[in-house]
Amino acid sequence: MSEDLIKAEARTEFGKGAARRIRRADKVPAVIYGHGNDPIHVTLPGHDTLMAIKHGGANAVLNIEIEGKVQLALTKQVQADPIKGFLEHIDFVAVKKGEKVTVEVPVHVVGEAAADALVVTEANVVSVEAEATHIPEAIEVSVEGAEVGTQIHASDLTLPSGSTLLTDGEILVVNVTHAPTAAEVEAELAEAEAEAGIEHEAPAEEAAAEEAPAEEAAAEESADSE
Repeated sequence: MSEDLIKAEARTEFGKGAARRIRRADKVPAVIYGHGNDPIHVTLPGHDTLMAIKHGGANAVLNIEIEGKVQLALTKQVQADPIKGFLEHIDFVAVKKGEKVTVEVPVHVVGEAAADALVVTEANVVSVEAEATHIPEAIEVSVEGAEVGTQIHASDLTLPSGSTLLTDGEILVVNVTHAPTAAEVEAELAEAEAEAGIEHEAPAEEAAAEEAPAEEAAAEESADSE
């Protein structure tokens, strides 16, 4: 949770034109939903909000001051410019201290598995219930020294105190398999290309070698006919 206070301005203008004017002023249009109240449309300072969300992660909870009152707001959806990275719009859900919320928490795999092993992350996030002001930024899974055949399921994850796993415990999160050799990769690629009907032209040297016998045979036939 971000400890910084983000001061919001009530938003009275709507539409694409108004949103562009807000962004040009280095601000962000946002909406806060929840607790049976009408949606609250606000404008937030661009830089401060961006820093708070980066610090808080995917489920950042911000202290937003609206007309002198502070509202805790859980980040639910962030729209950002794909090239320049500035924030375009944010959807929040109003929350309260002590309230339990359901969130998707990223899974971070750490450590080095055995030399011949390939670590495959089967689930990038898991669903948990946590207190609104103590949402884990990520759940770490260690594969240090893991041998081929190691499987880590959701039930094997170590969650922070106060968090409850909601994802099915049987869901496979990390699978440690045999790392394919270069020959196996080439064989799989060749098989896939053959199934797709992809043909490659033979290198010039191979083509010349294949043409030589044909040319010799043609020359012998010509000599015989003479």
